[in-house]
Amino acid sequence: MNEHLIQKKHIKIGEINVFCEYLLNEKPPIVLIHGFVSSTFTFNRLIPLLAKHFSVLAIDLPGFGQSEKSKKFIYSFDQYSNIIVECIKHFNLRKVLLVGHSMGGQVALYTARKAPNNISRIILLCSSGYLKRASKWLILLSHIPYFSLFIKYYIKYKGVQNSLRNVFYHQHYITEEVINEFGKPLKEVDFYHALCRFIRHREGDLTKEQLKEISVPTLLLWGENDKVVPLKTGQQLVQDLPIANLITYNKTGHLLTFERTREVFEQILAFSSDGRLSPD
Repeated sequence: MNEHLIQKKHIKIGEINVFCEYLLNEKPPIVLIHGFVSSTFTFNRLIPLLAKHFSVLAIDLPGFGQSEKSKKFIYSFDQYSNIIVECIKHFNLRKVLLVGHSMGGQVALYTARKAPNNISRIILLCSSGYLKRASKWLILLSHIPYFSLFIKYYIKYKGVQNSLRNVFYHQHYITEEVINEFGKPLKEVDFYHALCRFIRHREGDLTKEQLKEISVPTLLLWGENDKVVPLKTGQQLVQDLPIANLITYNKTGHLLTFERTREVFEQILAFSSDGRLSPD
């Protein structure tokens, strides 16, 4: 597949500009949702493989990547799920396979609760789960003027490269390209304002009771060496989701779309075709 076939543009969803990468054809649709402080680059290695079998839509959530970092948008999972639903409508997609990595998995689950009739299957890649809302003190701090500068200082002190060491089991994936791509948003002032609002608005993850209401078949793929969202979260999710299976990969960290690109692609393909899992 030629890279130039992937279209990249901003679309207006409500009052906010959302960046999308997409390739539309007559094949089944798949929608890709990245995680916290990430972008469509999460799926950079996966998209060319998927585009041979699916209509592909990858979205930068508001506040991240190349999407608008509005000072008015409500950065909550509920609003993010609205964005996903509206993007699906914008591209006139039906019976979507929804893929979410890390925080994007939680957004996918929220979306499935909101529009279950238009979601055929869910695939969770090292999905976040069971996180509570930020503490009242942190929410109060997010209202303080210049709190965004503190966040900026903290993130820059931590450093992009150190953060990437935490998401990869195999450190050779930390290339200059990867460092540059994940570091791009950190150069934008409005990125830190958006993070403040995210702290303020993000509700907690879905509860066990809410998860049990999701009847969409779900496949969970997990790195056994994930330091960001440990495997025990996936083991709990597979118990609480009514129709779910979990596959794990050893010597694999949080960003398994890089470390296990081919395996993730093959599992997506198998799961989308008949709902059954291919052997691990």
